[in-house]
Amino acid sequence: MAKKSQTQADQTHSARTQHSPAPQITAESFAFQKLDKTASEHIAAPRYSYWRSVFRRFFASKVAIVMLVIMVAVLAMSFIHPIFSQYDNMQTDFINDRSQWFQRPSLEHPFGTDEVGRELFDAVWAGARTSLFIAMMTTLIIMVVGVIVGMFWGFSKRVDVVMIEVYNVVSNIPFMLIVMVLAFAFGPGVWQLIFAMSCTTWVSVAYFIRVQVMIIRDREYNLASQTLGSSTPKIINHNIFPYLISVLMTLLSRYIPEFISTEVALSYLGVGLTQELPSLGRIVQTNARYMMSTPYLFVIPLIITALISISLYIVGQTLADASDPRNHRV
Repeated sequence: MAKKSQTQADQTHSARTQHSPAPQITAESFAFQKLDKTASEHIAAPRYSYWRSVFRRFFASKVAIVMLVIMVAVLAMSFIHPIFSQYDNMQTDFINDRSQWFQRPSLEHPFGTDEVGRELFDAVWAGARTSLFIAMMTTLIIMVVGVIVGMFWGFSKRVDVVMIEVYNVVSNIPFMLIVMVLAFAFGPGVWQLIFAMSCTTWVSVAYFIRVQVMIIRDREYNLASQTLGSSTPKIINHNIFPYLISVLMTLLSRYIPEFISTEVALSYLGVGLTQELPSLGRIVQTNARYMMSTPYLFVIPLIITALISISLYIVGQTLADASDPRNHRV
């Protein structure tokens, strides 16, 4: 049976070959093809985009997305709502209207009212704006100064001799003690508090960057750049700074919540800001005596503070991990 099937298949193939037309040979069949010398250099791997990989990695975390939504909502309320509410911390319009005092949270009063009838909702967002402004400005100052000094600190041995002694002195003095002494010395105020918190903190940032630079500076490509005559600023800008993006994001996610907590702690102790200026710490400090009788006055500002700190930290840490090229998959 197998031989018979094979014979039929051969006959069928022979019949098709006899009836199929022969291929026509034309001048185009012998046309010359252009030689592409770069064809062998083309990379077969998919195209890699750094920022696309960063965002893909970041949005793969559901927790980070939730915290990002919370962070954006809190930041929007902190910076937009006070513009419309025009909250005044010294407002006493309802001081004689006892019916407006200590109103518990409701649809009419979302966060309730305080001891003189002021809306806690307006006070919390006005205070959050002040606390966020102080934390962000302080972080911006220490990051700019610390990164610039740390870059050259890691490269220059002369700078290292001086700065390592400065770091040894500053790191052995408690941070809160320095801030409280400077805050008392310069008096209450936003910029005074920003200066007090950033006066020595940049040294820690610079030391951290110095360590990272020392790890990278002696790699082969940096040694080759130095041999070819590249300047130190050029090497820092092109060869070292891109590798520190994830490190900088980690520092941002750490210092902004830390400075918010510091401002709250200092304001709770009555240091740093004037009585007229609302802040989360000042609100907590003012309402601490009502912790048992009307706990919402104390708990709600603490919850908002915790939401700001936790959301900023988680979003910053996730973004730091996502910005590390070693975590990217092509």
